[in-house]
Amino acid sequence: MGEFTIELKGLQFFSFHGLYEEERRVGGEFIVDLLARYKKEEIKITSLAQSVNYVSLFEIVKQEMITPQDLLETVAGNITDKAHLKFPELNEIEVYIVKKNPPINSIIGSVAVRLHKVY
Repeated sequence: MGEFTIELKGLQFFSFHGLYEEERRVGGEFIVDLLARYKKEEIKITSLAQSVNYVSLFEIVKQEMITPQDLLETVAGNITDKAHLKFPELNEIEVYIVKKNPPINSIIGSVAVRLHKVY
């Protein structure tokens, strides 16, 4: 038995997430990391059919990042739910979304949301 981890790191998007009108109008830069784990009896994987397709995971992230939401928590929840629906063998999914340079007075830096779900 082995446990595999698929990671997508540093995915960059320009998106329009946010509660405030300005965020929805001008958009902002986001960085997304996704970690997905699954267990397999056979640890010798020789075909994509035996694994979790990271391109499919990227497409889920991309679709959620181009669909504006008020809260990053909503985006993270949608990503984890859709990833698990597509790949039910995933027993753990973590999504980390960073909003670079949020339009908040006096903040120099970023804000982020992390969601970790165990199935």
